[in-house]
Amino acid sequence: MADAEESLLRNHSNEIFPTRPRTRSLYQPLAQFTLPAEKHYQQQYSDIYFLRLAKLKPTVEQNAAEAWDGLQIAGEVVRRVERVLEVRQGELCWVAGTVYVDSPLKPNVLEDISKDHWISAPPPREKYVSSDGAHHIMLEDESGRLRLVGASLASELLVTGCIVAVMGTEDANGDFEVVDIRLPELAPQPRRWERDHLNRSPAGQGKKKKNRPNSGGADGSGGKVAIVSGLGISGDEAGDLAVDLLMEYLLGEATCSTQQEAAARITRLIIAGDAVAESSPLAAREELVNEKKATRKYGYDSSAYNAAPTAHLDSLLETLLPSMPVTLIPGANDPVNVSLPQQPIHPAMLPHSRAYAAPTASTTPQNVSKAGSDARDWSFDSGTNPWEGDVGGWRMLGTGGQPIDDIYKYVTEEVDRLEVMEHILRWRCCAPTAPDTLWCYPYQDDDPFVISECPHVYFVGNQPRFQTTLLHHNATRGSKSTPSDQGSNDQGTEDEDIDRAAAADRDDSSDQTVRLIAVPRFKETGQLVLLDLDTLEVELVQFDVVQ
Repeated sequence: MADAEESLLRNHSNEIFPTRPRTRSLYQPLAQFTLPAEKHYQQQYSDIYFLRLAKLKPTVEQNAAEAWDGLQIAGEVVRRVERVLEVRQGELCWVAGTVYVDSPLKPNVLEDISKDHWISAPPPREKYVSSDGAHHIMLEDESGRLRLVGASLASELLVTGCIVAVMGTEDANGDFEVVDIRLPELAPQPRRWERDHLNRSPAGQGKKKKNRPNSGGADGSGGKVAIVSGLGISGDEAGDLAVDLLMEYLLGEATCSTQQEAAARITRLIIAGDAVAESSPLAAREELVNEKKATRKYGYDSSAYNAAPTAHLDSLLETLLPSMPVTLIPGANDPVNVSLPQQPIHPAMLPHSRAYAAPTASTTPQNVSKAGSDARDWSFDSGTNPWEGDVGGWRMLGTGGQPIDDIYKYVTEEVDRLEVMEHILRWRCCAPTAPDTLWCYPYQDDDPFVISECPHVYFVGNQPRFQTTLLHHNATRGSKSTPSDQGSNDQGTEDEDIDRAAAADRDDSSDQTVRLIAVPRFKETGQLVLLDLDTLEVELVQFDVVQ
């Protein structure tokens, strides 16, 4: 008989393994992009442009006046013109308005309707502008339009819907020869914890307190935020293997003790669009007419709708939520409305994970206060696209990627995605091309896409590759980008070892620092982005599946 020490049979170990509590961070989402319960689509979309111009015109005119007031060119003083149609030929002046790019390649809904009965729907265009210069750039306001020309336009990224001020003179052809351009530039940036301090201050006082000190991780200090995009869950177990590896990493089930400690510092997971795979294309009208009605089961046609992707997404969230909070931002392929702002995924599609959702607006104050003390408070936040909120005291703004992809169709050369993100902040509009080439809700009273407060972190999902940079802006010196290594997680030293957190907390409102992050599609790259809530440094985690 074998010795007891050599036997493979062992008693159960009584060793107690230490538990690693997950670091928590304060989380306050904003309802900036929530649509009303009763939606109306009878009104005109042009009102959005007038609302946008009314909000941003005073700002861009102030920037233009500071740059051009008293300026003389060839002995002629530059003067301000109130409206576009008041520009006179040969006079040096400047005027503010809305940019409109006129291109024959842009989609035309009237042409689509007229051709609907003759040909199939054309594929979406990769570019709205052509290299032969067939497109024209206009400046318009409530009075009319003015065509812009000049060499300075080639060095400035302009798309439909952005508010700018141009300085120049009108030529003999009636075109405005542009000499210089001014943008609204970055909006005022709140200090870290500013909104939290205002909410905690007594009513009527609204005092700004000093920056919150470290509190041992209770407010997110020492923690990180994980951002992933384009999971593309299809319901196929073989295709979703990388997603399973991601889940095990976040839960600390597939790593060593050191990595488990690092995973415990992740305070929240943000899914930035396209959590499920793209659905099947809609059938043509002729196919729908000739198709026989199939037998329905449980309220839907199983041959036309596949519930496996949403069921697997619900299972993934149900597994993660007991351990870590999750923010779900919809994207172009998710089962929500197509037009911006996309509303949260309906809770009926996530029957298991919706139990971890925050209280609704109809919840009584007693239930809200009770839920606020619960550990599941804000564990699952099914948000809108675009999404805005405070995480660990930092103001964050994120989208599923549609505005960036649409703006990219307005440029002919290979423009960097981070450059487009920087211009969005300088335009103070997170979706400038809506509603011209990007579908959106026809607002009548306000344009929520206008950025009233500059975020500390701006991330965009579903991008071709990972990129990140720090955008430094000073009201007197302008903007400056400090790119890091955009192809790896080795960030290095940025901006002469400047302390990013201290720079964003600075009392001087003229100095602003914004972390820009282009989040890649996880389905194609297998990459997860980690954002440090102390320093705003970014780390990249790679997941590979051997075929």
